[in-house]
This record gives sequence, structure tokens and C-alpha cells, in this order.
Amino acid sequence: MSLHKLAKELDETARQSASMLEGITEALEILADGKLNKDPSVRDAVAVIITALQGQDRIEQRCHNMALATRQFALLPASAPESVYNEIWSTLTLDELRVPSLSGIAAHQNHGDAELF
Repeated sequence: MSLHKLAKELDETARQSASMLEGITEALEILADGKLNKDPSVRDAVAVIITALQGQDRIEQRCHNMALATRQFALLPASAPESVYNEIWSTLTLDELRVPSLSGIAAHQNHGDAELF
């Protein structure tokens, strides 16, 4: 797979991930209804969904940044030194997903539900 094709696939992954948000946002609007929102379990569910959406946003950002890096790699000559590749990586904003102690922190929150995955 060429680097340009990889970049295109990363962009498409980010686009598909972002398009999921429309349905999830509609569900949140329903859950935010005044009558439903009084139920503590509904409020807890809304909080869990919002945390997951924040994770999705970081994944989308990460895909876009990796696509950018991939396009920059594709422009480099085969003889480019490793330091040039490292410089490209160092300019990316990969958010806390790059920090192992923070990566996946939302998945480790105690929400009282059984883990299915």
C-alpha cells in the first residue's frame, strides 16, 4: 500500500468515526430530556457516553495527524535520514493517547457495568 493510499484510509477512518457522532448526539438529546434526566442511571449513562465521545474525538484527531505525517513521509526521498522522520513525528499533536499512563483512562473508570469486551 502506498503512503498516499494509507493517508487516504486514515482520513476515511476519521470521517467515518466522526459520522457516528450524529446518531450518538441524537441519543444524547433524547436522554437529556427533562423527564428522563431526573433518573440517576440516565445521568450516569450520559456521562459515560460523553466520556466515550471525548475519546472518539481524540481518535479522530490522531487519524488526521497520522494522515498528515504519512503524506509528509511520502514526499521524502528514500535517502532521508531517520532524524527527518523523527522531526515529523515530533511536530504532531497526538494528545494524551500518546501517554501510556493516560491512554484508555475512560475505559478504566468504575461505572458499575460488566465489561463486555
